[in-house]
Amino acid sequence: MTRPPVKKVVIAGGGTAGWCAAAALSKMIGPLIEVTLVESDEIGIIGVGEATVPTIRTFHHLLGIDERQFMRETNASIKLGISFDNWARKGDHYFHSFGVLGKSSWMAPFHHIWLEARAKGVAGPLSDYCFELQAAENGKFETSPTSRINYAYHFDTGLYGPFLRRLSEAAGVTRIEGKIARVDQNPESGDITALKLESGQTIEGDLYIDCTGLRGLLIEGALKSGYEDWSHWLSNDSAIAMQTEPTGAIVPYTQAIAHDAGWHWRIPLQNRVGQGHVYSSQHMSDDQAMDSFMATVGAKPLTKPRTIKYRTGRRLKIWNKNCIAMGLSSGFIEPLESTNIHLMQIAATRLVQLFPFDGITDALINRFNKLTEDEVVNIRDFVIMHYKLTERDDTAYWRERRDMAVPYTLTERIEMFRDTGHAWQVADEVFRIDSWLQVMTGQRLEPKSWHRLGQMMTVEQSRDALAAIKSQIDKAVAAMPAHGDFLKSYCALPEPA
Repeated sequence: MTRPPVKKVVIAGGGTAGWCAAAALSKMIGPLIEVTLVESDEIGIIGVGEATVPTIRTFHHLLGIDERQFMRETNASIKLGISFDNWARKGDHYFHSFGVLGKSSWMAPFHHIWLEARAKGVAGPLSDYCFELQAAENGKFETSPTSRINYAYHFDTGLYGPFLRRLSEAAGVTRIEGKIARVDQNPESGDITALKLESGQTIEGDLYIDCTGLRGLLIEGALKSGYEDWSHWLSNDSAIAMQTEPTGAIVPYTQAIAHDAGWHWRIPLQNRVGQGHVYSSQHMSDDQAMDSFMATVGAKPLTKPRTIKYRTGRRLKIWNKNCIAMGLSSGFIEPLESTNIHLMQIAATRLVQLFPFDGITDALINRFNKLTEDEVVNIRDFVIMHYKLTERDDTAYWRERRDMAVPYTLTERIEMFRDTGHAWQVADEVFRIDSWLQVMTGQRLEPKSWHRLGQMMTVEQSRDALAAIKSQIDKAVAAMPAHGDFLKSYCALPEPA
């Protein structure tokens, strides 16, 4: 079915998702369309997605955002990756950085050379050969217009939405204050025809973007698009979030610390630390979770802890009729690898690329949905892998995670690496081979075999090559300023009056 040309876009809901969509549309194709955003100040946002992945820098570049201004206005700090503690075993530590491991050949990635060198006894830990990882664990950071360092941000999502709002309104977006009371639909096609507000105002559009959060007011409430539940793989369904005073240096990474029935996050901003406790309510009561959380916070609270309930999974149709779900209305993957803001922003840029100027078609809808499904399934598998590869058996929670059946797409990746040492990434996948490797090896998955390219080097050549890479990284890291010093010189918050 072909629908009329799309001239008017209505975004239902604000927050990070709504204003990401508004900013993308207005800054990239604004002169061609009319964008209206409806939100209510009375409806709060979840606002705990304070960590990101490096694709946000591309999104900001497309919007023409000045990095210093953004970081200053959102209390942002740098994120070079995630530190994992107690995941494979209690006492274990590994790091998933955003960096590239060593130097690869077209014939085989670097880790195959490293595996051969390790078998010869001349290799250090894999982490020795990643610049971003070493910078993170040494608390260092520096960048410049010519720097190739790969990084993301931590920031205050309560400030990020308003930052994007200012950008969007300057680009022509109209914001309407109000609560949505009713969603009107065409009785024949089922398409959404208008949003009726509690004030009585009617908002009409050609294309609607649902950013109403977990409620999914349009995509599910009106269109009944369906939901695929992933809680049998990702059983965490609750989180407690709180802001605390900073203690010590501002580290350039997120911390994910496993506990008896989930994990604890720490996200350092310039002026505070976001802390949270993710858990499975089937394995830990809310009261037990609160007691465990407060016992491990280790800093003075700035806000009261609040509990958030969610269900992992995805909307079966992200784009249904003339409505597209973005943000939490499209589904939710737990925040372990900080991908939720990425999914909002890639959805917005994908819409710009596939925008239905001359009318929405089924072929366009199907293509958008297929691209979205492929991406979210790859992310889902990556997150599940952290749990499946545990060796912990100290609680029922971890035993169940270790023993659960996982999607065949993940089983294939695990078995391929275990049997041959090969890892891969598919086209447009957010997590590269280096990410899969760092988590697989960090979770103690050992390959039985690997590419024998390294056998073409003598023991001395292998030792010297790895030593040269490590030396180059060590010198570069030593020359960098501390992360906190970088922030002070680059985007420091103004001193209080």
